[in-house]
Amino acid sequence: MSKLFPPPPSPGTPMLASRPDYGVRQFLALRRSANKLFLAEPGPDPEALDELIQVATRVPDHRKLTPWRFVVFEGDERIKAGKVLAGIAGRRSGDVESRDVIEAAGLFLRAPVVVAVISSPRETGRTPAWEQELSAGAMCYNLLLAANACGWAGAWLSEWIAYDLDVADWLGLAPDERIAGFIYLGTATQMPQERMRPDTATLIQRWRESEG
Repeated sequence: MSKLFPPPPSPGTPMLASRPDYGVRQFLALRRSANKLFLAEPGPDPEALDELIQVATRVPDHRKLTPWRFVVFEGDERIKAGKVLAGIAGRRSGDVESRDVIEAAGLFLRAPVVVAVISSPRETGRTPAWEQELSAGAMCYNLLLAANACGWAGAWLSEWIAYDLDVADWLGLAPDERIAGFIYLGTATQMPQERMRPDTATLIQRWRESEG
């Protein structure tokens, strides 16, 4: 392994329930996605990406179902994938030379590495699919955080390819699987600007038992 992170402890090892760290707090307070148009080489190599994904799996996962999997696009395979996406877009629009087709061909070329995170819920009769889908969303975010912490910029996107049935069929998704997102990873060529953030005071309700 590339040793970007310390190795995980053995199962059953007592773990700290919290790890106070100002550096981590600063990291989270200043987290920012990169602009998808400004991601370039270098991105994580296969060995580093495998380690990023391994670390990213440390997300809430009720009953340890592992309800997610990954499809990685890197190197020249991004070009081949783009041709498939362009073909799908052409069939959708009926015009093989449309702007949509051209853009589809270049979607995965916007970053050196693209990871499709597939939500793959397990039917157990005990853990709701919604909880498992939330775990896949946490996986997307954790992968971004892991990459950022190692010096790579990233963006979590969906776009039409996350919802297209032909794309799902091409990627071999089962009927109950969905694309949670595409994680684009690389090196930022332009620093993103801070954007407006919500006023959480307007979003928080503290429950109190009614006096009536």
